[in-house]
Amino acid sequence: MILKSLSLLNYKNFDSKSFVFNEKINCIVGNNGIGKTNVLDAIYHLSFGKSYFNPIASQNIKHNEDFFVVNGDYLKNDKSEKVVVSLKRGQKKMIKRNGKPYEKFSDHIGFLPLVIISPADRDLIIEGSTTRRKFIDTVISQSDKNYLSDLINYNKVLSQRNALLKYFALNHTFNADTIDVYNLQLTDYGTRIFEKRNAFLNTFIPIFKARYEAISNGKESVSVNYDSHLFNTDLHRLLKNSINKDRALHYTSVGIHKDDLSFNIAEHPIKKFGSQGQQKSFLIALKLAQFDFIKAQSGVNPILLLDDIFDKLDENRVAQIIKLVNKENFGQLFISDTHAERTENVIKQVHQSYEIFKL
Repeated sequence: MILKSLSLLNYKNFDSKSFVFNEKINCIVGNNGIGKTNVLDAIYHLSFGKSYFNPIASQNIKHNEDFFVVNGDYLKNDKSEKVVVSLKRGQKKMIKRNGKPYEKFSDHIGFLPLVIISPADRDLIIEGSTTRRKFIDTVISQSDKNYLSDLINYNKVLSQRNALLKYFALNHTFNADTIDVYNLQLTDYGTRIFEKRNAFLNTFIPIFKARYEAISNGKESVSVNYDSHLFNTDLHRLLKNSINKDRALHYTSVGIHKDDLSFNIAEHPIKKFGSQGQQKSFLIALKLAQFDFIKAQSGVNPILLLDDIFDKLDENRVAQIIKLVNKENFGQLFISDTHAERTENVIKQVHQSYEIFKL
């Protein structure tokens, strides 16, 4: 899959900008604050219908403008595909494929497989469990529509159950039968989600470990562990047993929405005991394993975005990563960096066609 061209209108700091890309390596270079990351985020927007960096959609519109349009022309399986994401203030965002709007954004997820590696990924290590669940969900959803549907439905029922708990508290009432209606629905969706997360991680973790070993030259041992209430008992029993606590808290305290991943280096939390370089290598290994998994599931080379790849890594480590990407036929690659010469020196080592865009 190749992104042939990209055009931006009123997107973030760009009023109007167009690119025609190389089918292998594309380097977006320029000073900090000039919009390099925004170009990569626009490409991400075309795959996921949203920004990687700013969840508030209207804030991706250029200041003092009323709308933005991101337009991408792709070649996928020898067929031309045109995807447009647009937003007008006060209106719903729209995603069109070949001129036809999607009724549900979820139908678009997975059509343009993509993996991004960014300094913002450090949130996976330092932030709470929500960020790590989102990582799992993003990977699985790109190749499993049923998983995404179950996830959307689970979250909808969870909101309804939480609203009912608040209603009971405000009105000093309670109805166990009504709560159990929601318990059964959460159990149905949640059990399937748990089983797919567990199966995914059983496949994913060995890939991740191999990736880390390649990046670090086998110097450190790392692990990823899946933490879930459902390893101990089934979800319906958990929900029934936690009802008194849930009534006191006014929200649902157990379920797959509390799942987490623990990241370790030498059997200790990498958040506390890993250096910045080790943390960065850990995150890159996670994302390259994500790439491997999506490629195996979809049969398509995802687009790979490397945002500010030199951040916290020396040139030798970056060159090693770029060579790895080249050796394994990764498809199309986008790199952002502040130093054009540094980027070109690394890229030249892989003997692939490339284009450098100076902003």
